[in-house]
Amino acid sequence: MEERGETRKIQFTGKSSYIVSLPKKWIMELGLKQGDEIRIVRKGSSTLELYPPKFESRIQKKEDATIEINIEEESSSIIRKLISLYFLGFKTIHVKSKTGRLNPIQRNAVKGAVKRMLMGTEIISDSSGGITIQVLVNLLELSVNGAFKRMIHLAKSMSSDAILAVKENNLELAQEVINTDDEVDKFGFYIIRQLKIAIQNEHMLKEMGFRNARNCLGYRLIVKNIERTGDHAAFIAKDLLEFKKPVKKEILEKLEEMNEFCLSVLDDSCLALFKEDYIQAEKTIVKINEILKYEKKVRDASKSLKNEEEIYRIRRMTENIRRVSEYASDIAEIVLNMNIEKALKK
Repeated sequence: MEERGETRKIQFTGKSSYIVSLPKKWIMELGLKQGDEIRIVRKGSSTLELYPPKFESRIQKKEDATIEINIEEESSSIIRKLISLYFLGFKTIHVKSKTGRLNPIQRNAVKGAVKRMLMGTEIISDSSGGITIQVLVNLLELSVNGAFKRMIHLAKSMSSDAILAVKENNLELAQEVINTDDEVDKFGFYIIRQLKIAIQNEHMLKEMGFRNARNCLGYRLIVKNIERTGDHAAFIAKDLLEFKKPVKKEILEKLEEMNEFCLSVLDDSCLALFKEDYIQAEKTIVKINEILKYEKKVRDASKSLKNEEEIYRIRRMTENIRRVSEYASDIAEIVLNMNIEKALKK
C-alpha cells in the first residue's frame, strides 16, 4: 500500500457489524491468509493501527521494559535509567536485581524518583525482589501546553520566593523553593516524554497541536531553559541556607527590580510562543538588552560593600538573576525559528 494511503468504504454486514476491506498487496507481502488474526490498537481518538501476529511481541516489548541492576549499582545510575525509559514512552517499567534482591537504598531511590520526578506514574508492585512502575496518565489528559504553562508558573514562583526568602531571611521558605525544583523537573520530564511520543506518531503529533516534528525540537529546548530558570532560583535559596544572612536593604531592592524585569521578559517570550507571534519574539529580544541597566543599578548600590563575603554573594545572586533573561532570549529566538515561514508569508 502506498504511503499516501488510499480510501476504503465502510460496509455494514449482519445486524451490527461494520467492516473495511484490507489491501490485497499488504496481505500478500506479510504472508497472511484467511483466518489469521490481526491486532487492532487504538491510537488517540481517531486512529487505529493494525499489527499482524508476528509483530505482536514487538508491541508488547514497547509497552514493557525491565531494568536489571547489580547489588552495588549506585542509586543515581538506576534513576537515570528509569527516567530514560519514561522518556521513551514505556507504560510499565520493572526494576529488578540480578542477584534477586534490591538493597534498601536502591528501593528507596526508585520510590523517591517515582514520587518526585515521574508524573502520572504509580508503583503497582513493591517487594525486596523488585519494583514495578506503571504510567497511568492519559496522553491527552494534560496537554503539552498545559504542562508547560504550569511549569513556567512554578519556575517564576520559585524566582520570586527565593528573593523574598533572602529579604525576610526566611530559611523555611528557602527550603521550600529548593523542594519546588523537583516539581518543575517533573513537568519537564512529562513534556519530554510527550514530545518523544509525538515525534514517533504523526497522528499524535497533530493531536498534541504541533504543526510538525521540528516544533517538538523547539519545545524540547525551551523546556530545558525553564528547568534552568528553576535551578537558578534554587541556587539563590541555597545561598541563603549557606550564609543565613540577609542582604542590605538598598541592594536587595535593586536585585528585586532586576528579578522582576527578568521574569517579565520571560513572560513575554513565552507569550510569543503560545501566540506563535514572530514580531512579539523580536520585540522581546530587543527589550532584554535593558538588563544592563538593572545590573548597573545593583553594582552602584554595592559599591559601599567592604566585606569579601558580601561582595561574593551579591555577584552570585546577580549572575543567577541575569541568567533568567538569557533563557528568555533563547526562548524568543526559538520562537523566531519556529515561526519564520509564517512571518515570510505575511
